[in-house]
Amino acid sequence: MSSTQSLWAGARSDRTGDVLGNLKKIDVCIVGGGIAGLTTAYLLLLEGRSVTILESREEIGAGETAYTSAHLSSIIDDGFARVESIRGRDIAKRAYQSHAEAVTLIELICRKEAIDCDFQRVDGFLCVADGRDPDTLDEEEAAANRAGAAPERLQKVPCKHFHTGACLRYANQARFHPLKFMAGLAKAIRDLGGRIFTNVQVNGIKGGPMVTVKLEGDRQLEANQVVVATNSPIHQVTLLHTKMAAYTSYVIAAEIPPDTVRDALIWDTQEPYHYVRIQPADPVTGEPELLIVGGEDHKTGQAEDQEERWKRLEEWARKHNPDITRIRYRWSGQVFETLDGLAFIGADSGGAENVFVVTGDSGMGLTHAAIAGRLLTDLMSGRPSDLIEVYSPSRIPLRAAGTYVTENFNLAAQYSDWITGGDVSDAKDIPAGCGAVIRKGLTKLAVYRDEDGQVHEMSAVCPHMKGVVHWNDGEKTWDCPCHGSRFTAEGEVIHGPATEGLKSLEARKPAAVG
Repeated sequence: MSSTQSLWAGARSDRTGDVLGNLKKIDVCIVGGGIAGLTTAYLLLLEGRSVTILESREEIGAGETAYTSAHLSSIIDDGFARVESIRGRDIAKRAYQSHAEAVTLIELICRKEAIDCDFQRVDGFLCVADGRDPDTLDEEEAAANRAGAAPERLQKVPCKHFHTGACLRYANQARFHPLKFMAGLAKAIRDLGGRIFTNVQVNGIKGGPMVTVKLEGDRQLEANQVVVATNSPIHQVTLLHTKMAAYTSYVIAAEIPPDTVRDALIWDTQEPYHYVRIQPADPVTGEPELLIVGGEDHKTGQAEDQEERWKRLEEWARKHNPDITRIRYRWSGQVFETLDGLAFIGADSGGAENVFVVTGDSGMGLTHAAIAGRLLTDLMSGRPSDLIEVYSPSRIPLRAAGTYVTENFNLAAQYSDWITGGDVSDAKDIPAGCGAVIRKGLTKLAVYRDEDGQVHEMSAVCPHMKGVVHWNDGEKTWDCPCHGSRFTAEGEVIHGPATEGLKSLEARKPAAVG
């Protein structure tokens, strides 16, 4: 996906799919081969449904599932106090219970299917950030207790180097290796008769008694029901995208001596907050024990200091863990924050018949994926569920109206890029291996000079809703600041909601330098 590599991406596992062929009609079609799509497919297969998964990449799990930090937590990312203030105590309680059940579901799948993916139950700690008042935990502790999470208050995190002050301890959290889990889940799906096809680009979905799934190359197939599990929904232009915002989060994995850091999940109250966990040594690959540290979030496409963010993470990590020897991996991932910190899972909010959606991970994509599997299986089987109200894609919480206005004002402001100048005035000013936006008359070009000096020109206009993309020098990608679409340096789409790449213009000869 990028110039960096996540810890998980190198896992030796079979995650390839089959070639689609001339398939025309199917029962259930799941668009997206990430953890949400596969978990939903697995549970539907257990119900006796016939399920087909379509993934646009060469491998399943190669999207945002491969760029997570892989915390499995029942502790709401945005905080119980925030969820309660927006949605009320009952919804906050049901949200907590559903996430706790999601961690248990993943654990049960690991056991049932004998998936060796380093799953381990661990404690979670929410600690006060450096220089923050310990009393900031009071409101969150009270709300967490009302939700049923029952945290234990401690004076400090019981970990050698984390001297961060007071904390809340949450028992029965977990961690695992997401791509090892995905490989095992894919095998289980095939054993149950499910079909997985990769390198299949879906360009549109039309609801109805039979849903039409439009594929690249003017092909299409029909399905009784469709689940859109593409992280960011590709079948809607605006509806859901106005209710969530794309953020980029940064992660490093550092080598540490064995048993120097407690095997736990740790978060602090910084804005944006840091998150920490351990990945145990792998005797098969020889990978040592690693400390995973994430944070430094910003809105996708709205920062130019990617390298500095990784450096700040390393500085913070070394401050709290002086035993770090070296940084082995670094990467970034994308999350979609909703107005209330809870995902959108359920029937399509635009009313498309027999179309269902899961999106808005809000930093908890792994547990939201498991919740989606259960909730969508109930909905598609005609069963009632007390989670329909909690995760309804149609909701617009009135108590989050201020956030809704602010986020969409920020979105509108991104279109001012149309009237500004370019990053540089000429391609000769772009160093090798870098990109920049150049104004040409009334339009803008996304120009990339590869390592050989060849200049590649593309339209800088995102195909989704015509935002102007920005160059991400840390990942060597083009990122749209409007709805989070991302493209390779040469313009190929790697993350929706865009379903096609940046429009390619005729490549020029290497520009003269100087």
